[in-house]
Amino acid sequence: MGTIYYGGSATPIHIEDRALAHLKVVIATKLRRSESFTVSWRHLDDEPRGRSTIWLHPSIPLRFVFDDPEPSELSREWIEELAQSANSSGGITLVAEHIEDEGEPDDAPQTVEVAP
Repeated sequence: MGTIYYGGSATPIHIEDRALAHLKVVIATKLRRSESFTVSWRHLDDEPRGRSTIWLHPSIPLRFVFDDPEPSELSREWIEELAQSANSSGGITLVAEHIEDEGEPDDAPQTVEVAP
């Protein structure tokens, strides 16, 4: 489980390492362009019900910490999906990676492990 530390908040945001690696690419790209935007996610089942949104701005300190010492292999499709949502008026909505195997595609809703 990776962590985002944002601004002066004492509350870390926990996100599964692979999801965080993809999110980091999109966030870094937006902030490098001096673009502000939001990131939203649903709370985990073992947390109080609901969802959270943070406003990201290039002037606010941001740190990504990964539990796994090895970087995740990135999916171009997942990055593109997150980037499209980043460019929308609603900002980034953290969604699960869509992995299709050789069988039938799984159209069931997926969740991403994220904790405040």
